[in-house]
Amino acid sequence: MRNERIGDYLVGQGLITQEQLQKVLETQKESNGAKKFGDVVVELGFMTETNFTKALAGKLRVQYVDLDNIDIDTDAVQKVPEQLARKYTVIAIAITGKRLTVATNDPVNFIVLEDIKVSTGMDTVPVLATTSAINKAIGKCYSMQNVDSVVDSVMALAGDKMSAEEEESKDRVESAPIVKLATTIIENSYRADATDIHIEPFEKYTRIRIRVNGDLVELMSISSAVQSALATRFKLISGMNIAEKRIPQDGRFTQIVDGTTLDVRVSSLPMVHGEKIVIRILSTGQIALRKITDLGMSDYNYQLFESMLRVPHGVVLVTGPTGSGKTTTLYAALGEIAKPNVNVVTVEDPVEKAIDGINQCQVNQKAGMTFAAALRSILRQDPDIVMIGEMRDSETADIGIRAAITGHLVLSTLHTNDAASTVVRLVDMGVAPYMVATSLIGVIAQRLIKVLCPACKKPRMSTEEENELMGIPESIEIYEPVGCPNCNNTGYKGRTAIHEIIHCTAKVSAIIAAGGGKEEIEKAAKANGTKLLRDNASVLVQAGETSIDELVRSTFTV
Repeated sequence: MRNERIGDYLVGQGLITQEQLQKVLETQKESNGAKKFGDVVVELGFMTETNFTKALAGKLRVQYVDLDNIDIDTDAVQKVPEQLARKYTVIAIAITGKRLTVATNDPVNFIVLEDIKVSTGMDTVPVLATTSAINKAIGKCYSMQNVDSVVDSVMALAGDKMSAEEEESKDRVESAPIVKLATTIIENSYRADATDIHIEPFEKYTRIRIRVNGDLVELMSISSAVQSALATRFKLISGMNIAEKRIPQDGRFTQIVDGTTLDVRVSSLPMVHGEKIVIRILSTGQIALRKITDLGMSDYNYQLFESMLRVPHGVVLVTGPTGSGKTTTLYAALGEIAKPNVNVVTVEDPVEKAIDGINQCQVNQKAGMTFAAALRSILRQDPDIVMIGEMRDSETADIGIRAAITGHLVLSTLHTNDAASTVVRLVDMGVAPYMVATSLIGVIAQRLIKVLCPACKKPRMSTEEENELMGIPESIEIYEPVGCPNCNNTGYKGRTAIHEIIHCTAKVSAIIAAGGGKEEIEKAAKANGTKLLRDNASVLVQAGETSIDELVRSTFTV
């Protein structure tokens, strides 16, 4: 039994079929042994990495550990040098007497265990964990330890001046403390699933905060002596003018963290005590485009959205506040309708994700390439579908609406609070009501709402006031956040979107053409079956996916 091959073991356990096993072996053969069996099984989608690792643990009779949900002993981590941990993909997680428990993805590789034994002078006990979990843990545990030493060395250097030769040495630059600090901040933020980093200078200290699930959390505080060097480093790598400290600037750069290339946007703004730097982290095209079905829409909304995209010409608008996932929705829509027989052109500022088979055009204000100028040229490029990153002014809105009337499908975004007020906003921007009425296919308003952590949420009965908010007659069981290590004690894990879709039917169009207000449009849309943002949030609360606090935060109106 011990000598049974892992593939036969998986088939015997009913985890994969004989055909799947053959396919894996063929693929492995094609790679000339460069790929491990487990990697190929996961790559082909026959098993998840976690399930394969658990099955392997069962076969090898080794304990499986879920590194994301256990407390890793920092003293144990320090026993194994970072270089060794990264080289062999291992991390020490616990010490019992003279024995060191080490998480590895290859517990039968005795050379590795022997190496660690020699390096630490302790007996090693292997446990099994997934490769991605080990890499993430290595990143988290070592980089947090590095921060303190990096900050100390930056402080030591803050007083020293470097000679010209030292400045030029490339190796010195890469290992320079301030460079390490900048890299570490981005790495730690990405591993914490942050979307933005704020570096805020104050008189006595500089605070670094990150935005996780929409809320700002403090990452660390550093001495204000380091602020200037750190700001200069970020400005340098993102292509800004480092000599100019009196005006706002913005730039971008890419950084590879744990094998993923990140597209990083940087914005600097002069403050009283130095420059405030805000960094936005975006995953580049390596992370696959979302499909419409992955946007978290209810079945009803999904059918509405899909039917809107089938209309050959007109305007589809996605609205919501900054950071509510509008661009993600637009890209998903483009992915759905961009076929080889249509010409799709986008105007964006900046281009967020490079998509294969779509012509993407970057706005450049300095060169006079504005949204309006780009749009005029695009309409001479024989497009079928035009995507405008944002309707910022009346000129862009006007050209977009005219393009829709002349037989193009136009997708764009607008900053408004709900779907009905979008129509009013367009008319305010100077577009004639009859043009809005004839060209608008529909409006999608969306928000991001936090999802409760499944491991620690606790149930309770809803109060009368909450029933009224949810629009239900009697009390039901709802859940509220608690907080555990699994969700960094926030009570929430990840976010999903809620949507409000208004389909411009003949009745709604007639109200728009007659110059009707927001209330009238909303009333007609509700009669058509539009579910408002609050209705969607209410469904999620009743399903136990989010809390009543989130419903109030995202949809409360006076």
